[in-house]
Amino acid sequence: MSQQQPQMIIHSGIVAAIGLDPTLDAAACQGRPSAVAVHDGRILAVGGNELLDLAGEATTLIDAQGGAILPGINDGHLHFAASAVIRHEHLDLKTAASWDEVIDRLEAAQADDSGWIRASGWDQAALGSEGIQRMFTAGGDTPVVAFDASGHQVMINAAALSVLELHVPAPVPGGVISRSADGTPSGLFIDAAMRLVNDALPGFSQAALRRAFTAHQHELHALGLTSLTEPGLGPGGRTLMGAVCDEQALKLMAQLSRDGELSLRINVLLLFSGTGGESAAAVTAGLASELPRTTRGIDPLKLRVAGVKVFADGIPRSGTAWFHDDYQLPCGHGHGALVLTGADDEAKVAEFRQIIAAIDAAGLQAGVHVTGDAATEALIEAVEALPDADRARANRHYIIHGAFAENSLLERLAAAGIGYSTNPSIRAEAGALMQGLLGAERFAAQQPLASAAACGVDASLASDAPVTSPDWRRSVVAAVTRDTTAGPGDGQPERLTLAQALAMMTQTPARQDHAEEHKGKIQPGYLADVCILRDPLDADVKNLITNPTSCTIVNGDVVYSAT
Repeated sequence: MSQQQPQMIIHSGIVAAIGLDPTLDAAACQGRPSAVAVHDGRILAVGGNELLDLAGEATTLIDAQGGAILPGINDGHLHFAASAVIRHEHLDLKTAASWDEVIDRLEAAQADDSGWIRASGWDQAALGSEGIQRMFTAGGDTPVVAFDASGHQVMINAAALSVLELHVPAPVPGGVISRSADGTPSGLFIDAAMRLVNDALPGFSQAALRRAFTAHQHELHALGLTSLTEPGLGPGGRTLMGAVCDEQALKLMAQLSRDGELSLRINVLLLFSGTGGESAAAVTAGLASELPRTTRGIDPLKLRVAGVKVFADGIPRSGTAWFHDDYQLPCGHGHGALVLTGADDEAKVAEFRQIIAAIDAAGLQAGVHVTGDAATEALIEAVEALPDADRARANRHYIIHGAFAENSLLERLAAAGIGYSTNPSIRAEAGALMQGLLGAERFAAQQPLASAAACGVDASLASDAPVTSPDWRRSVVAAVTRDTTAGPGDGQPERLTLAQALAMMTQTPARQDHAEEHKGKIQPGYLADVCILRDPLDADVKNLITNPTSCTIVNGDVVYSAT
């Protein structure tokens, strides 16, 4: 054991057993280490209360009071900028229990300094689609913009349509504009078409964004988060929910880091063309710009540009996910399609391969949004076709969301070094809707996480906040139980153990970040990023929901304490 004097000792807790081995018992207490010593931002030693003998006068002692000691939680897909602004600058519609309540909230809202009512969170999965059009007349003469919970749809009222002069918009490749019988827009803009609205919205001041970012950072630390991936900042980020995921947001993160005010560790994916219409030309031009160098001079373990986000298809509820077999679309049934540049499927697949090749050649990571099984398979084939397989594996391209026509594809993922980041909370909350769209068999096969772990795929759990809550506990519980609004998950073969689910929110996201030698484990030499829970882990994973964070530590510094 090192004889250096620790700057901090966490004691009287239970260091949880975490890993992808299905025989590990994360809730076991007997024989587990109970203390962690920290020096100079790194873990010095892990053991029992004998580590207290190393304490000096300047050592900070943290009594875990029997609670679980976990590696800092790493959310590998959390829209930080959008989540911050939606939480602190938008009217909340997520908690509305009915369309009547949605309309009542919009009618009672006051316009912000820009003269707009901005709202977020109306949820088609929870409320149905019948009331969406009612928002078109809400708010009277005040322009209203309301983003849905999925982040793939935005609704504006008649006043906003007039202000934005969108009475006769042209079709948008990769997007959908809902229209009335006479062909005029009815206020709903989907996927790439969202940009028509978002690009014209007034922006937020730097001071307002800074306040929102700082407040949300504290909220995430209070949950136990120490790292995250921000999946899409750049010129295409204006198409995302909140219309704030742009170059300004990335530059603000860099400034916060340089000012010593960014304690979250953030990996950023750049987004050049938004939720539809991506092209190899746009990606190549974006990579040649100054944007990838925004974080130059900053410790990459604190803030780094990791790669590029690509929206290959949309989502099933919008009818824009690309599947091999038919599923229920908003009007009838169909396969959906890729939302990339191209006149037909063949041209879009060719463009897809060029996009992935450009990102790979730049030595960056491609994080690719695919929700249909045909889109997922097209990504696998694009990576397999890259000329340098070793470089591709080193870049660690990965699937975001994903759907698999058959689990044998997971073996190809492992062989090609393709990771897999998915969102159990979305599946849990939208289960009834998704089962209705896809059918029971295809829905049951969604998110084959146990099979992915068995195949050696680097699979991670993530929230996709603000689409769902950023509370990682919900993702873990959903992955372990596979309970959804369509029914309980008892007996389903893709259920994870608690140890596996926790590993997928700590260890495998660290690999996604190219930082597995620095974070994701409570182990000597690793960064002192720690989440301490109030109570030990329980064999009944549902009790995790009511087991709050008592202390969060980043780089050996306490960034949140419940006391």
